[in-house]
Amino acid sequence: MTFNVKNHHDELLFLPLGGSGEIGMNLNLYQYKGKWLMVDLGAGFADDYMPGVDMLVSDISYISKYKQDIVGLVLTHAHEDHLGAVQYLWDELRCPIYTTPFTAAFLRAKLTEMSFAKEVKITEIACGGGINLDPFTIEMIPLTHSAPEMQALVIRTELGNVLHTGDWKFDHDPMIGEAPDEERLKAYGDEGILALIGDSTNVFSPGTSGSEGDLRKSMIQLIGQCKKMVAVTTFASNVARIETIARAATANGRHVILAGRSLWRIVRAAQESGYLTDINFLQDSEMAKYPRDKLLVLCTGCQGEPMAATTKIATGNHPTVRLSAGDTVIFSSKIIPGNDKKIFRLFNKLVKLGIEVLTEKDHFVHVSGHPCRGDLEKMVKLIRPQLLIPVHGELVHIHEHAKLGKQWGVPHTVQVANGDVVRLAPGKPERIDKVEAGELGIDGYFLLSPESPVMKVRRRIQKEGIIMVTLLMENNGQLYADPIIKAPGSLDAEEDSELLGYMADEVRDALGDIRGKISDDVIYNQTRQAIRRIMKKEVGKSPLIEIHIAKI
Repeated sequence: MTFNVKNHHDELLFLPLGGSGEIGMNLNLYQYKGKWLMVDLGAGFADDYMPGVDMLVSDISYISKYKQDIVGLVLTHAHEDHLGAVQYLWDELRCPIYTTPFTAAFLRAKLTEMSFAKEVKITEIACGGGINLDPFTIEMIPLTHSAPEMQALVIRTELGNVLHTGDWKFDHDPMIGEAPDEERLKAYGDEGILALIGDSTNVFSPGTSGSEGDLRKSMIQLIGQCKKMVAVTTFASNVARIETIARAATANGRHVILAGRSLWRIVRAAQESGYLTDINFLQDSEMAKYPRDKLLVLCTGCQGEPMAATTKIATGNHPTVRLSAGDTVIFSSKIIPGNDKKIFRLFNKLVKLGIEVLTEKDHFVHVSGHPCRGDLEKMVKLIRPQLLIPVHGELVHIHEHAKLGKQWGVPHTVQVANGDVVRLAPGKPERIDKVEAGELGIDGYFLLSPESPVMKVRRRIQKEGIIMVTLLMENNGQLYADPIIKAPGSLDAEEDSELLGYMADEVRDALGDIRGKISDDVIYNQTRQAIRRIMKKEVGKSPLIEIHIAKI
């Protein structure tokens, strides 16, 4: 990469490093006068291409080189795809963080297990407040979303104003917070907005996003029709939905049990900030005190996560929660593309147990926290930007949003992908270069690239299996005993014992044909060729082959 930001010192630049090419991992940067402003630092879900990995974060190698020039990280709201990477990446950046009281409380709770937790400087900004991070002046605008205190940002510079929307929707009956102040948005449009940089998630959905208030009425009715115990799973960070479910349970005379550590974490953060304070949530250990038909279990795992409460309940591995035939599980969430297989496997497990499963596919159990096409058009008409840059979406979402922006009268649109450097001002807005960008998998305590040697080996083992050969060799290079061959994921020790024995014979013969003392390299090559030949011929596979030589 050859981009040199020093050559663009007096230009206002925009650079997405996450969230432009996928839904999740939102990380956006603004540069002016040699200083960088970071907006959000989110995580995303991994797919089968990263076996053993649940969460992804953005590759920040480019901006980490300029960490001394980061004036601050501003978090728009408390959702994992906007702040979930802070605990993994902050130590590399060590920049101050600015956000609202609720988001700050939630973030502090997430950071408690990190060694650097006490070193993170988090400054709380009142909703609708502002902050000066020279050369940027930022004003927050409260917008409705499924998390409390979601704040869009008006980023003021000498070259013009940018509206960075974050996640939002127009909701006529929000359950958390106030409805968006459309007059204030229009006033910013009157003043002049150079660029609107915003959410593209639901660009293919016509009309407007549904209201959380309307959903609450539906949930009350659906839960009222359930005869036995009810479990509801949703995103733990969706505080508006947690309240909706709890109110619906109470309306039907049910006690609310929380199952999942992340649910308790966000509920406590919400209560510290003045939300959910009049709802009595119970521990799952208290279930035995009440009749099963008077319980509603609110649990994590709506995306089929293997270690979350819903999957543990479905597989009978949860320590306290048990489901029986005739119980109901409600998935109050969207089926995120890429998670389909995991989620439908979970549906099938539950149905096999005789449990009723209600999803967004056949019942009104979810409304999006993101703007649909009608909402997007309304925002454009209120703001009247000179430039539209769609973010927060896959490339097809961004492309469609940009096309619609032109139809709605926006003079300029720029389609971006992670790593694109866009000059916003002065002059005509356009992409001017590209920097290193990508994703990293959270693998225990490590960050791994999808193309790292470890992940390449995992994918091969996942697809082909592995064969492990132990050779006991005398110092003269001759075999001391028959080769020991194990083939987990490739062959079964009992069912394929004859084939494994055949392999051992072939390896012994291949090494026996070599006269005199031989090097380890020759032993490795001869053994690998013998096994590869048999596996290709007999099984049609090319597993990873690992050989260990022990000298006797």
